[in-house]
Amino acid sequence: MAIIRELNGITPKIGERCFIAENAVIIGDVTIGDDCSIWYGAVLRGDVNTIKIGNRVNIQDGAVVHTLYKRSIAEIGNDVSVGHNAVIHGAKVGNDVLVGMGAILMDNAVIDDNTIIAAGAVVLSNAQLDSGVYAGVPAKKVKEGSEEIAAAAHKNAQGYMMYKEWYK
Repeated sequence: MAIIRELNGITPKIGERCFIAENAVIIGDVTIGDDCSIWYGAVLRGDVNTIKIGNRVNIQDGAVVHTLYKRSIAEIGNDVSVGHNAVIHGAKVGNDVLVGMGAILMDNAVIDDNTIIAAGAVVLSNAQLDSGVYAGVPAKKVKEGSEEIAAAAHKNAQGYMMYKEWYK
């Protein structure tokens, strides 16, 4: 059974029709929307500040979502995929975003809607990324935003809507 733990009087809030893997960890000031999936080994640690996750979001295996004490919160929009072993640390992620495997998003970075962050990319603190595809260390825009990019990010999140049903 997943570790879902109250901390400092705050209990995580989990929406309807969510799949939470047996070894996922969700602690403290965390709000998860409807139809989300939190996969094996994922950690959402809302101990030092707030984590807000929208609807139809998947936080894949080994990913970590955390914040900076009283200086950043983690906000993830709707229809977002956070890839295996990715780290979101106090960043704001828009809607229809794909955060690739092993990517790192640092404090107070803002990722616009309809964006893909490539596997292994590092988005530095306070970066403001408009729609497009970003890759590298530090992350740089490699492709302008388009309906095709938005559709690809959205399709990935929709796939996880199906996968989570296999586990319920």
